[in-house]
Amino acid sequence: MTREPGSREGLDERAVLLAAGLADLAVTTLGSGIGLVRGLLRRADAAEVAAEAERDLEARGRLVLDRYLAPSPAHLEVLARHARARRAADGG
Repeated sequence: MTREPGSREGLDERAVLLAAGLADLAVTTLGSGIGLVRGLLRRADAAEVAAEAERDLEARGRLVLDRYLAPSPAHLEVLARHARARRAADGG
């Protein structure tokens, strides 16, 4: 299955090999995930594990939204607020 690098046949072959490898990885990951879910369903505390997973996903979602949607305050604005608060606290 060896072809000259850069040839059209070589690129097609490489694309097929990459697709096959990706499909194998997806099937393996899916199989592992199904085994994990089956193991969790057999546990006596499955409801608690599910609730904990839900809380974890909510926290992760909140972090992602905070990271990408909320703009961080301007650095100089924060410094100005601290300086203003210090002056007010010092009576000046």
